[in-house]
Amino acid sequence: MKVIIMIGLTLFGMASGADNKLKEGSPAPDFTMQDQDGNTHTLSEYKGQLVVVYFYPKDDTPGCTKEACSIRDDYTLFEKNGIKVFGVSYDDMKSHKKFAEKYDLPFTLLSDLDKSVAAAYGTKGIFVPSRKTFLIDEAGMVRKIYENVTVTGHGAEILADFKALEAPAKD
Repeated sequence: MKVIIMIGLTLFGMASGADNKLKEGSPAPDFTMQDQDGNTHTLSEYKGQLVVVYFYPKDDTPGCTKEACSIRDDYTLFEKNGIKVFGVSYDDMKSHKKFAEKYDLPFTLLSDLDKSVAAAYGTKGIFVPSRKTFLIDEAGMVRKIYENVTVTGHGAEILADFKALEAPAKD
């Protein structure tokens, strides 16, 4: 029953955020949010670095756990490639901390309590944000948007796409 409710809420979230016009090639909307440890992160402070911002519906739910663990399992490659990872949901810091500790998540989870960042990225839903991932380059530009995220293998998919974005175009 809980899974059916989460699927319904996720679909409702997708429908609510669908009108935002953020596109690949656009500047990534800046934000300031707190992480699971109470530290503040501002996206613009990470200019010069590759960044992943992934929105997910809820801490410690089946799909969100699979997605987070997929990124966790490839995290040494994210670090090796200088890629900063931010997971974003409406959950509070306490929930994020418990989630990160339970699954040994080495990356930053951010709390979008007022839903303003989800609104800026076009992921805002009434109860939960829709599941979307954004790859942001060193200049702060959105290079790729995943509208339909496959939670298993998402970490490897992100790494491959960052590598493809950096590869020189062949004539």
